[in-house]
Order: sequence, then structure tokens, then C-alpha cells
Amino acid sequence: MKTNNIQGVHLDLFNTLIPLFIVLVILSQAIKIVREYERVVIFRLGRFSGVKGPGIFFIIPIIDRVMLLDLRVFTIDVAKQVVITKDNVSVEVDAVIYYRVVDPAKAIIQVENYRVATSLLSQTTLRDVLGQIELDDLLSKRDELNKKLQEILDKHTDPWGIKVTAVTLRDVSLPESMRRAIAKQAESEREKRSRIILADGEFQASKTMTDAARLYEEVPAALKLRELQTLVDIAREKTLIVVTPSSDAGTGSVAGLTAALNRELSEREADRADEERRAATKDSSLDSIRLRR
Repeated sequence: MKTNNIQGVHLDLFNTLIPLFIVLVILSQAIKIVREYERVVIFRLGRFSGVKGPGIFFIIPIIDRVMLLDLRVFTIDVAKQVVITKDNVSVEVDAVIYYRVVDPAKAIIQVENYRVATSLLSQTTLRDVLGQIELDDLLSKRDELNKKLQEILDKHTDPWGIKVTAVTLRDVSLPESMRRAIAKQAESEREKRSRIILADGEFQASKTMTDAARLYEEVPAALKLRELQTLVDIAREKTLIVVTPSSDAGTGSVAGLTAALNRELSEREADRADEERRAATKDSSLDSIRLRR
């Protein structure tokens, strides 16, 4: 009798636990929690039901299918693409694409794999756009090209619920021959600028000297002051003797007096050298006579 009672209790407990376990399993499958940067796209019996998240929500197990998406910004490292520019120069260009999902429903329904589709579209657009510009523009107008690439990609990915936030051309690899050609061109440009600057300096100097000559012609005293200043500068070297007359004389008179003084000094030096030679000859003659005696 007691055995029958124990078996009945166990059977009642088992019958109670089975439904409870089933309820717990159903609740565990029905309760979903997603983080702030995540969204869940729900399909009920194959039909789009809606987008849930963030936080806690409920679904119908077995009937509902969920697909989780991340709304944070993703990056695509576009591998190096061989691009032939408009002026027929072959270069290798790589870029970085930044994008994020703004419409989870479109990202799941409109495209099979939005990440692969965006990556392949980025590579194709990069080759198409850069193939329509010249090499100089590719090297000097990167900001404009980045904006143009972003606009084109954003236009094509908008039906997929994707927003391209930025495009950056990271590196442009040139052939070695093209690098040498660009270096020669840059060197020629610098040489041209240096010659232009030198010629402009000569032109400015000639204009200034012309204006100064006109002023000296109008005011002769200024020319005299300039002459005296020049003599002061010459006197600092202490290698010349400059004689200036007390009366008002021109620069030519001063130069003539200086030349005459230099000639006189040269003649005196020559006379002194002759006297020294004669004295030396006389001494040698006396020595020879003494030796004979």
C-alpha cells in the first residue's frame, strides 16, 4: 500500500516537472536581449515581421527566425588595385572605406551579404573613378577624390541600408621610372623659379640704381657724400694711400693723384734697389782686391 502511494507521488511530481521544464525551455527561446549597438530582424513564418532592439523583447519560438546585425562603423581595407590613369600611367592604389548599417531591414532583405557586396563595390568604384583622372590630380587632389568616391559609394549602397561615412586613399605606388621623371620635373620647376627670382632681383636693383643716379644728378652734394663714404670704407683695409684735395674735385682727380703717388713710390723703390746693387758690387770688388794682395 505504501509502495503504491510512493509511486503515485513520484508520478505526480514527474507530471508536474515535465510541463515546467517545457515552459522554461520555451521562455529561454522566447526571451531575447540585444545590446545598444545591435538590432534584430525578425521573420515570422518567412515573412518580415519587424526590427527589435536594443534591450529585452520576446519572440515566438519555432515560428520566428531572428538575424542579428551590428550598427557600429565597419572598415574595409581595399587591397591594392592596379589603375591606369587618364594619361596612361599605371599605378597601384589602396584605400580604406568606413561604413555602417542604418537600415537593418534593407541590409538583410535587399542584399545577400552586405559586407561582401560593399567591399566588391568599393574596389570597382575605385578603379573606375581613378581611371578617369590624370596622375597629377591623383597626387594633388586626394581630398576631392575622397569626397567623390564617398558620394558614389553612398549613392549605390543607400538601397541596401548602408551609409558610407568616409573614404580615404591610403597610398599611391608609382613605377620607378615615373618617380625619376617626377623628380626631374620638380627639379626643373625649382630651377625655373630660382632663375625668375634672380632675374627679378636684378631688375629691382637696376631700377633702384637708376633712381639713385637721378638723385645724384639733381643733388651733386649727395654724390660727394657718397664718395667720402666710399673712401672711408677703403681706408678700413689699410692697404692703400688715398690723397684727397681740399678743394672740390671730382672722383677722377682723386684717382689721378692716387695713381701719381703710387708711381712716385714705385720709382723711389726702384732707385733704392739700384743703390743697394751698386753698393753690393762695390763691396765685392774691394773683397777681390784684398784677396789678390
